[in-house]
Amino acid sequence: MTVERYISTLELDAKAEATPWARRHVRDVLRAWQVADEKIDTTELAVCELVSNAVQHVAPETPHAHVTLTLRHDDSQLIAEVADPSNRPPVANPAMSGDAEGGRGLFIVSEISKEWGYYLLPTGGKVVWCIIGLA
Repeated sequence: MTVERYISTLELDAKAEATPWARRHVRDVLRAWQVADEKIDTTELAVCELVSNAVQHVAPETPHAHVTLTLRHDDSQLIAEVADPSNRPPVANPAMSGDAEGGRGLFIVSEISKEWGYYLLPTGGKVVWCIIGLA
């Protein structure tokens, strides 16, 4: 059993401004947790993609919606979770071309994380998560 050493949560309006706030939060929290700089950069990128996807797909459906970023740290990994009010599952495009203008978020997350996935919340909405290894 793995014991979480640290947990941080940030609630954001589902607006374009959420992504830079999430980025800043990741950087500040992970520095405080003394995570290596390269892992901070990787986590920051993954979180930005997850938050951007949540905002992009939730905001038109649900005015005044929020997304919640949760960071979890244990001895061997970081887990980043982004919760939003939509029940629509995330869709990764495995046939993504390098010059595509959009739709690369989950592809990027899958490339830089150990694994990613999602689950539906019993109260409605979903959580999309990814794991960044610290070893």
